[in-house]
Amino acid sequence: MTSTMELPGKNLEADFVSHPSELVEGGHVNSSKPYTVQDLKNAIPAHCFKPSLVRSFWYLFRDLVSMSAMMWAAYNYIPKIDNNYLRYAAWMVYGYYQGCQMTGLWVLGHDAGHGGFSTSDALNDTVGFILHSALLTPYFSWQSSHRRHHIYANNLSKDHNYVPPQQSVYAGLMGVDLERLEDLTEDSPLYTFARLVFQQVVGFPWYLTANITASQGSLANKNPPSKIPLGNSHFLPGSSLFRPEEWHLILASDIGIGAMAGALWYASTIFGRQNVGLLYVIPYMWVNHWIVAITYLHHTHPDVPKYEPEAWTFLRGATATIDREMGWIGKHMMHNIVEFHVIHHIFSRLPQYHAEEATKAIIPLLGDSYHEDKRRSFWGCIWESFTQCQYVVPDKPEAAAKDRQWFYKGGPSPPIETRIGRAGLKLNIE
Repeated sequence: MTSTMELPGKNLEADFVSHPSELVEGGHVNSSKPYTVQDLKNAIPAHCFKPSLVRSFWYLFRDLVSMSAMMWAAYNYIPKIDNNYLRYAAWMVYGYYQGCQMTGLWVLGHDAGHGGFSTSDALNDTVGFILHSALLTPYFSWQSSHRRHHIYANNLSKDHNYVPPQQSVYAGLMGVDLERLEDLTEDSPLYTFARLVFQQVVGFPWYLTANITASQGSLANKNPPSKIPLGNSHFLPGSSLFRPEEWHLILASDIGIGAMAGALWYASTIFGRQNVGLLYVIPYMWVNHWIVAITYLHHTHPDVPKYEPEAWTFLRGATATIDREMGWIGKHMMHNIVEFHVIHHIFSRLPQYHAEEATKAIIPLLGDSYHEDKRRSFWGCIWESFTQCQYVVPDKPEAAAKDRQWFYKGGPSPPIETRIGRAGLKLNIE
């Protein structure tokens, strides 16, 4: 098996500025004409690529004011509700909407990590570091692995997010022969719901801790998976995920999270642990849920393919993502991260407030390579992906690797311990 084409003279893992198509084979979209990355860029108005410092800070200011106002109102007024059921309901409503707003702040930090907040890398990293540390996300650690996800999206041997097992690997996880895979019965709805809740609650922290859902080829410098505690995590400076020269950035990320943990402890001594739990921890759990749910649905769909290295190009991987829909919350609280993800994968430095205009400009060029699923319920789509996207099979089993795609098939969920225990999938093409 040959490796994904990497352009000579380029150090991919140290390059956070070049467009991915300058580092790996760019390819072209699978439409009526072979449009390249440059063709797509030319179709987008030039102003869409220019961050506005005023506009970026306006969104940051607006989100901070909204978050602070909700927190102040909840702290001062919800405890005064006499009826227990109404008070519990008020805390639940607060947790949900505050979680959505805090997710919006996480998205702004995410955009800063891509260079879309401003033209200054120092300012981008300052804003991103503060926002992500405040939301207990290791900023520089995540930035490093997330950059590689954007370079290698949907590459079965090198991607960082939601890399599915091939059918033989899945059969091994389920403890059945490959020939009996189709005979497996689906999980009961109650069990599926419990597994789905487990994924949504602990999925993001577990990814940061153990690099689950990533391929083993996603590790830095072609490192083998580490066997030491946290050796494949986003927290250890010597983790297999990072280059040796990144150790100080990983340490800085840990210090940022430690500082936030200390701030939460100090706040608990003033306002009480219960109030800190209600005002911050519950919304934070919603943030974890939304990060997992949004990225899961962006990269998991029964009709959207994955690629082996021989067939993969940057544009094939970038367009094998899906735009979803979350209505008012997605547009105004989460900065369109749900609705316009395809354009983000093609041009990740493009500011979020230009994503809609840029998407509309390239849809005619993308043709059938553009994927969206905006007419169905977001929650229903999560259920579909969780039940119908367990492993992948080739569309042309007898074809050469360069001539085939891999698509999801449904089935019961593998045991939790096997899914969590692996440190990234190792490509095992039949």
